[in-house]
Amino acid sequence: MSFEHKGLIIDKIGVVGSGQIGPDIALHFTKVFHRYRVPVVVMDIDPAAIERGRAKMKRKIAKGVDTGAFTPETAQAMLDGVTFTTDDAALEGASLVVEAATEDPRVKGQIFSRLEEIAAPDAVLASNSSHLTPEEIFQSLRRKERALVIHYFFPAERNLLVEIVPGRDTDPGLTEKVLALYEAIGKAPIRVGSRYGYAIDPIFEGLFLAAALLVEAGAGTTKEVDAAACRALGLRVGPFTAANLTGGNPITNHGLERMNRELGPWFRSPDILKKALADGTDWEVPQRGETVELPPEREQRIADAMRGAYFGLVGSIIDSGIVSVSDLEMAIELGLDMTPPFTAMNRIGPEKALELVRAYAKEHPGFPVPRCLEEQARSRQPWSIDYVFRRDVDGVAVVTIRRPKVLNALNEAVYAQLERTFSEIGRDPQVKAAVLTGFGVKAFVSGADVHFLARIETPEQAFEAAERTKRPGRVIETLGKPVVCALNGFALGGGNELAMCCTARVIRKGLKMAIGQPEVNLGIIPGTGATQRLPRLIGIEHAAELLRTGRPISGREAVDLGLVLEEVDGDVVERAIELARDAAEGRVELPRIDPAPMQVPEKLPDVDLGHLSRAIDAIMCRAILEGCAKPLEEGLRFESAMFAECTRTRDMRIGLENFLRNGPRSKAAFVHE
Repeated sequence: MSFEHKGLIIDKIGVVGSGQIGPDIALHFTKVFHRYRVPVVVMDIDPAAIERGRAKMKRKIAKGVDTGAFTPETAQAMLDGVTFTTDDAALEGASLVVEAATEDPRVKGQIFSRLEEIAAPDAVLASNSSHLTPEEIFQSLRRKERALVIHYFFPAERNLLVEIVPGRDTDPGLTEKVLALYEAIGKAPIRVGSRYGYAIDPIFEGLFLAAALLVEAGAGTTKEVDAAACRALGLRVGPFTAANLTGGNPITNHGLERMNRELGPWFRSPDILKKALADGTDWEVPQRGETVELPPEREQRIADAMRGAYFGLVGSIIDSGIVSVSDLEMAIELGLDMTPPFTAMNRIGPEKALELVRAYAKEHPGFPVPRCLEEQARSRQPWSIDYVFRRDVDGVAVVTIRRPKVLNALNEAVYAQLERTFSEIGRDPQVKAAVLTGFGVKAFVSGADVHFLARIETPEQAFEAAERTKRPGRVIETLGKPVVCALNGFALGGGNELAMCCTARVIRKGLKMAIGQPEVNLGIIPGTGATQRLPRLIGIEHAAELLRTGRPISGREAVDLGLVLEEVDGDVVERAIELARDAAEGRVELPRIDPAPMQVPEKLPDVDLGHLSRAIDAIMCRAILEGCAKPLEEGLRFESAMFAECTRTRDMRIGLENFLRNGPRSKAAFVHE
């Protein structure tokens, strides 16, 4: 069988190299492609490496079964879908091959010369190199247009980030197809220009160097600097811990030495790294759960140095022009699992960020002060970070919400960018229709960011927040052009409320948990229109049951209820574009919400509330019954007033605090007050 996406047909996958990362890349492939019966072949010339890779994969899949991530049947299908071999003939006819061998351009060149002979004629030939440019890796290929770098991050089967690095000879159409493919198989790819180390490794290895230089300068031990760096940068694991986990000392040593020649004189392999390599020892780092405390002045010294290095390294990448601010922000947050840089600089202010970088550069000759940081500080404006992206396809504007770390959750920046983007679409005479979708394949929008909701303390703040978050939806609803929502994944809370503002909705087929309004679990009611639009779309009784219980529904049930127009077996965005265009050109008429007052019953049917707050349910019932008896616009404003009423209850604070402390699966102990 095969998998096809935007003209790219994948019917056999090869992974060359069964070392540190190759088996994990293969694990990701078989996790995605086993259901399409696309075989994955892992090839290495070393039989021992093959056996280690096979054992590693079996161990990780078994752990997935233990945690409930995979059923035993799925686990077996994943294992059956992978072949480990020392025979490169097993790669014959592969349509996608990812090389994950040693970081040696001569070895890579030999591998790709052979792959060009045995892979399918139009195969995508990719290297998982972490540093080398495509021009260096693929210099001996006859057909360089089908080759590019696809750089995974540790652990490759779970880390969302992938850097896609085309060379000067790579077919631009192929690059677009590979970017689309990786989004479709659950990754968050970014396009990066060809430069040694690409966008992320100069930051990753540069932060290791900054930490090592602090140790050499006597600021602390490796354990102390590791812990302080985590606190300063929001790192999940410190630079030395990361080196231990990835076995990264050799490649970091090599990378820093070459960065000295390629990127600038500050980069170099520090003495303590050379000694660790010579001794073959791991770094001394904090143990799991261990707290390492430092005197305040030493903590501050390490924090200032690490932040100065971080902001300077990031700024240098932006100065190079190989990646955008928004892509780099997302990539660092995902790939390195740390506080994203431009958010961090916005918190302290661009002037303070520049001050830290200048102080670091003064102490470390050869460290650059990036032009972009100086310009931003002069502007006295925060960095602009895009979470909403627009592309136009033959008169249809396609708008994508992208916050994969939080499953595209809505915060104030997203609401503002949606309002601005759709206002521009409304004024654009070249655009006749629009499509709204989310990034990736898991979620359209997972809801409103709960941290944003938790900052609401008074009824006045709640009312203003509800009215403010309604504005983008009203722009969409009154655009005067058809807007189709392409539900690429589940839509919860504010996500479904946003989708209901669109003229129509289509959904990816097969979603068992597709749509829900779970606000009652947090001790609140919806504040962005669900109490008014959902009854008008599916009827008061069905809507009230879903709103009062928080019960999610499948894609199939959403279609049966009339909330969604159709399930799509294929590319849901392409179908939405087609439908939006047909509606704009009069070939199809899409049903719209009737804004007139509804006939409402005196009371709603009883539902089993279980542990849910009876105080919040009373507010919900008022919002539905009294709000739906008004014209839509008045009903929406009444909903905002009812949302504000929630702040007068104890249960709102109990629900939000429980969610933040214990997560969405924990039931709050409501007191019904």
